[in-house]
Amino acid sequence: MKPINEIFYSLQGEGRWAGRPAVFVRFSGCNLRCPFCDTDHTAHDMLDNKQILERISRLRPSETDDDRPMLVVLTGGEPSLYVDEAFIVALHSANLYVAIETNGTRSLPDGIDWITLSPKDNFVDNADVVIDRADEVKFIFDGNDVPSLDTYPVVADTHLYLQPCDTGDAERNAQIISAAVNYCLAHPRWLLSLQQHKIINIK
Repeated sequence: MKPINEIFYSLQGEGRWAGRPAVFVRFSGCNLRCPFCDTDHTAHDMLDNKQILERISRLRPSETDDDRPMLVVLTGGEPSLYVDEAFIVALHSANLYVAIETNGTRSLPDGIDWITLSPKDNFVDNADVVIDRADEVKFIFDGNDVPSLDTYPVVADTHLYLQPCDTGDAERNAQIISAAVNYCLAHPRWLLSLQQHKIINIK
């Protein structure tokens, strides 16, 4: 059984797959307590793999002109607390391309198609990255220093995204976005990632 905060269908708003339709499976619970977290960890249903797949199935378009597997994004909270190899196999058996968004502090099961590492060691203690593979790094930028890439050996061949932190204060957000733009211009390997779903006001 897994604590599921919500399962919904929308467009991916961040990173490499921004704009792509996806089913999001949001887990409750995390091993960190980041100051900007927007997940209500007290609200969840306990679901088994079959129930999760049934909910995903109800959200998928009945007809599509895209023969690729549907993208499913495992997010949180921290999904690595609950995701195991059997769950990944079950998702693949339903013709799903499995992406996960993780803080990288816990090992991951084999078989995940796309790993987004969003390190939090800049914000909280006991958040050292231990995973040895990532397809993209999404660093939450609050206007302070961006860590050296040497901090995360896993990033050698990844896409690097700098994502301005949403503080809830419009004036501060504008300052952070400006600083993020300037950083990307000065360090061209980093790409700017905006939370497009918030800009266009979708879930």
